[in-house]
Amino acid sequence: MEHVLLSVHVLAAIVFVGGSAVATSLFPRYAPVATAVPATAVPAAAAPSDPDVRNRSVAVALHRVTGGYALFGLIVPVAGMILASVQGRMGEIWIIISMILTAAAGVLLATQIYPGQRDALGHPDDGRRLRRLSMLSGIYNLVWAIVVVMMIVRPGYGPQA
Repeated sequence: MEHVLLSVHVLAAIVFVGGSAVATSLFPRYAPVATAVPATAVPAAAAPSDPDVRNRSVAVALHRVTGGYALFGLIVPVAGMILASVQGRMGEIWIIISMILTAAAGVLLATQIYPGQRDALGHPDDGRRLRRLSMLSGIYNLVWAIVVVMMIVRPGYGPQA
């Protein structure tokens, strides 16, 4: 049973968390900016030099992937908590820190990134919102990278002297 839970946990993390991480990162590149803004006024990070790269349809698809994969990504913490309970590891520091960081990533995605994408699609601005979304998606991805490192290194785990 532990192998099944671990497999579900890892595969869901790769597919759903990885997919949402990629979608949040790519969204600002494709999201529309206000047409009244000259191309030189939008920083390179928010607007690629090739104007054909901005594509609302791609941005809409990335927004859908962000939301859909985030919902399916709930499998990751659920399977992880069940696995940790089965193994009797719920009290270990690396599990607790990972759960806190996972919750923080979920809150960031649900309260800032996903609504920000929706707003950027509904009301394009001069690129400020997209720069903020780029920063938030970087933080989101960094949090997940830290969680992965925690899962590998497992600080505080091991024989106690």
